[in-house]
Amino acid sequence: MGRLLRLAFIVFILFFQSCKQEKRYHDSEQPKHQSVANDGIRSILEFQKRMNEEFRDPQRSPLSDTYRKHFVSLDFFEPDTNYIVTAKLVRTPDALPFLMPTNTDRMEEEKVYGVAHFNLNGKAHRVEVYQNLEMLRKEGFVDRLFLPFTDLTNGTETYAGGRYIDLSIPQGEEMIIDFNKAYNPYCAYNKKYSCPLVPPVNALGTEVRAGVKDFQKANEGNGY
Repeated sequence: MGRLLRLAFIVFILFFQSCKQEKRYHDSEQPKHQSVANDGIRSILEFQKRMNEEFRDPQRSPLSDTYRKHFVSLDFFEPDTNYIVTAKLVRTPDALPFLMPTNTDRMEEEKVYGVAHFNLNGKAHRVEVYQNLEMLRKEGFVDRLFLPFTDLTNGTETYAGGRYIDLSIPQGEEMIIDFNKAYNPYCAYNKKYSCPLVPPVNALGTEVRAGVKDFQKANEGNGY
């Protein structure tokens, strides 16, 4: 009888320890997931801060002096990590340079660096990612890529002409596209700027409720 009690006690101790170990395993997983999400939110908020600092800076702001003096902040969608996607990048090394139209008579010399394939809002999408040949010749911009796109929020919540995202050349075949970092072309703020027009091939058939909103709509009645 005594041996049976001791055996039952040992089984209970082993079971209790195994439960504790299992709980520690699950506890270690949750913070890791939360940490990734927090890193994404932190990066988005830093982007928004940099954008606002740029618009306040008289040397960099696209706003005229009159409007810049009253500038407080751009209008952003709330950070949403669902709009951070991992895309498969299919490079196009044989693509020839072409002239991309702008909202003025000027043309920009671009090259299709690759085609990004990704899922967003439950749908599969593909967009061309470009490399500006003039920027390629500047120091510090060798790995810069350019993603212009339109989506179903244009003309209502976001700038009618579409938005841009700056990207870097990835090491492998995957690239992260964070639509929370989508911004308006400068011509959305000041008519003196010449901005590339979004190619029709980069029209997304979904709403991208992330990034910078339309400036004019956000400031109606404020003299903008």
